[in-house]
Amino acid sequence: MSITNTHSSRGPSSRRSPREFFSSLRGWLPVAPFVGFVTVFLLMPAAVVFQKAFVRVDEPTAPMIEAITGQYRKSFIFSMQLSAITAVLGVVFGTMVAASIVRLGHRRGLRNAMTGYSAVAANLGGIPLAFAFLAALGMQGLLTKILKTSGIDLVGMGFRISNFWGIVVVYLYFQIPLMTLVMLPAIDGLKVTWREAAANLGAGDRQYWRLVALPLLLPSLIAGFLLLFANAFAAYATAYALSSGSSKLVPVQIRFFLQGDTITGKTNLGYALAAWMVIIMTVSMTGFLLLRRRAERWRR
Repeated sequence: MSITNTHSSRGPSSRRSPREFFSSLRGWLPVAPFVGFVTVFLLMPAAVVFQKAFVRVDEPTAPMIEAITGQYRKSFIFSMQLSAITAVLGVVFGTMVAASIVRLGHRRGLRNAMTGYSAVAANLGGIPLAFAFLAALGMQGLLTKILKTSGIDLVGMGFRISNFWGIVVVYLYFQIPLMTLVMLPAIDGLKVTWREAAANLGAGDRQYWRLVALPLLLPSLIAGFLLLFANAFAAYATAYALSSGSSKLVPVQIRFFLQGDTITGKTNLGYALAAWMVIIMTVSMTGFLLLRRRAERWRR
């Protein structure tokens, strides 16, 4: 009996001492500014957006429903089509560029230069990028005139830098480098022993990529597609500058309401458009994070 009591008295206490409690909180102090920043500038505005998106202001239908009907539904379809096409093209060409960079091997200088350029180009957008493409591929752009003298009349063929395919070309400037950065670690993670094992079993280069490499890279490819889709869907300044504010993209439509040009009885429609945009972005980024976690399993 005494031995049992001795062991029970030495067992761990169910309550944590104040010192242990504050010691555990100390580990969270470095991330406290980040959590506060996200709360004030992301979570709280998102909560306000969703709150106002469900409030009717002399409207026959709820703003959340009206935001996905009529002309606004067409805006979402237009934005999704643009995002999907640029994401698919970005995945294809970005993966090819990443594979080419990995093949450079010992040429570290060239590899670092290409990686550095990809990092810069992936974050370049807005007014400077729109101005650069207008100067190159606009109706009076330098490249447009050079091609015309060579017998290729882009304007006569119906190409406009402000229309759908023009925006696609501009978006690919930062979509391809972004996919390159996403796929570089994944392709680098393919072990040489896997290729050697496939070769020992009689597999050629194509069979290795089709039966071994691509199944392993598939989660990273899908994750990259979702990231590029979200990146294009959220882009605003570049498309606005190219189209002078007349684009059908959802971010440009939201600006119409946020700048005060609201239609009578549709005060909260802009908040509803933003709410649906937040939902689409959340779904895309959640899928990206889950697939990235899955893709990292075989690299451990």
